[in-house]
Amino acid sequence: MNATTFSSPVLVKDGNYIVREIVSVDGAIDFLEEWPESRRDLIHETALKACYDAHDGHKPVSVARNAFIGFGKRASILEDPASVISWIAPSESGSGMVAR
Repeated sequence: MNATTFSSPVLVKDGNYIVREIVSVDGAIDFLEEWPESRRDLIHETALKACYDAHDGHKPVSVARNAFIGFGKRASILEDPASVISWIAPSESGSGMVAR
């Protein structure tokens, strides 16, 4: 496990139909940097700072994860893993492998 990997993934909506799994400080930073400037606020700024601080070793990764979760809640993009897992179930129609 990488030193900046979250203890468990954080699932966030990215658009209307896409759910992204954020598993590390780097992933959270990327997500927050891509967030539209018009929608940024103090919570976004705080989460981004916490992630950069964790990336640089100045704060624990758990602080960055909690700040990212707080941002997700405030932005109404946080997804419940239990609800997402139900539609990620493996297909019964096959293995997904191409027959040769």
